[in-house]
Parts: sequence; structure tokens; C-alpha cells
Amino acid sequence: MSSSLISSVAPIALQPGEGDARWFLGFLVTIKSTAETTNGRVAVVEHLGTKGLGSPLHVHRNEDEWFYVTEGELSFWVGGETINAPAGSFVYGPRDVPHTFSVTSDQARFLLVSEPAGFEGFMRTLSEPA
Repeated sequence: MSSSLISSVAPIALQPGEGDARWFLGFLVTIKSTAETTNGRVAVVEHLGTKGLGSPLHVHRNEDEWFYVTEGELSFWVGGETINAPAGSFVYGPRDVPHTFSVTSDQARFLLVSEPAGFEGFMRTLSEPA
């Protein structure tokens, strides 16, 4: 087998609560995968937050971002459209499209995935260990 076909990325398997836990914008975030662990391919960050928490309106220039709500409900504003997203909802925000979100239920848990990875570095810089 050609060495170019062998992946330099090791499998990742984390149990609930495992990962790099941090406080970011009031959320308890747990970084599950990073540019370092996926060879730059994807970052996965679990968020847990209370009503009213969210992000400022912003634009990503280098990565696409998607969200999967596992508990509670979020409200998104993506590219001029408001989207209510209860548990089980998927929302995709392509790069260069302005977006924001907020928790509208008492508490919400969701996955934030960015491709390619790298945004988690920004999150680490602006967060504190939990």
C-alpha cells in the first residue's frame, strides 16, 4: 500500500464530559477535536449554555460552520434569515455569511463543527479553563 494512502490522523473516541473544558462567552465548551488531532480537517466543540447566551454577529472567512442542537432550543440569524432550532435541528452557516445565535430555552446543549479546523484556537485564546 502506498504511504500516501495511510492516514497520519489517529482515531478519536471521547466519552461524555471528556475533552478540553473551557468557559467561552459564558458557555461551558468542551473541545472534542482540533486542527492538531484531525490534521486540520475538522474541529468539534460541544456547548452548554443558559437562556440569553449567544454569539455576537460575525462572519467566518476561513471556515464553514454547522450546528447540531442536542438539548434545548437556539435561535439563529444566518444570512438575513431567522431560524428557530429545537433539539434535533441542524443549521449550516457557510463561510462569508454573517450569522449569530442565542439560547432561547432555559438551557441548551449543541455541537459546533467548523471545517477546516482552526476556529478552536480562537476559542482557546478568548476562554478560560473550566
